[in-house]
Amino acid sequence: QARLVESGGGLVQAGGSLRLSCASASGYIGAYAMAWFRQAPGKEREFVGSISWSDVTDYADSVKGRFTISQDRGKHMMFLQMNSLKPEDTGVYYCAARFAQSTALDEYKYWGQGTQVTVSS
Repeated sequence: QARLVESGGGLVQAGGSLRLSCASASGYIGAYAMAWFRQAPGKEREFVGSISWSDVTDYADSVKGRFTISQDRGKHMMFLQMNSLKPEDTGVYYCAARFAQSTALDEYKYWGQGTQVTVSS
């Protein structure tokens, strides 16, 4: 069972960068696909991007070209490099895991507690 912990959130000015990390506290990711979701205040949680165990990535249109997902399976970690940040990127960012890639929120079984990202204008 994967227990996920996010870190790296914070306050950044528009145009800046942040790198989020997601660690498997249980030390096991195995062949799971990993994903990032985010939730802005008053809005539903939305898909940001995902990565398969074989490094195939998928991104929401709103972050393509600005965000990059990577992973280090040996360290049971996933990363989200966020560049050219915009105020609309503000929200709580969650990592999630399931057996195959998906953009659907309700298909993910394992979730972290989230990390806050705030982008000021």
